Amino acid sequence: MFGLEQWGLAGLFIGSFLAATVLPFSSDALYIAVLLATKEPVSCLILGTAGNWLGGVVTYYMARLVKWEWVEKIFRVSHEKLEKQKPIIDKWGVWVALLSWVPFIGDVFVLALGFYRTPQVGTLLLMLVGKAARFLVWSLLFT
Repeated sequence: MFGLEQWGLAGLFIGSFLAATVLPFSSDALYIAVLLATKEPVSCLILGTAGNWLGGVVTYYMARLVKWEWVEKIFRVSHEKLEKQKPIIDKWGVWVALLSWVPFIGDVFVLALGFYRTPQVGTLLLMLVGKAARFLVWSLLFT
């Protein structure tokens, strides 16, 4: 959590944003800590969701800029492997965005959605729904 819980709601927003990028940490513990400290479930839900969603939006759009050649060269992923994964994203498409909240692998889903250029509006809307649902569950469990 990097001490962000001490910053209260601002720390929650920042931490939730950063956790939705490729930084390796989960915003769940931060969310619960700030929720318990502030006793403001609505503010926590709004700021946690907004930060996490906006971080996902940045990750999604960054991935849209990536070229296949870069992935092959930098990450040593073969063109064949990328072609093999594309039908999975094509089949499930924007619905994969509902899983963007899953700690650690959710960021991989967002990267794939951006890389394979799924429809923007549907992807971003379902990403928002998934992330809000996760924080809503934490709020209901801890208030």
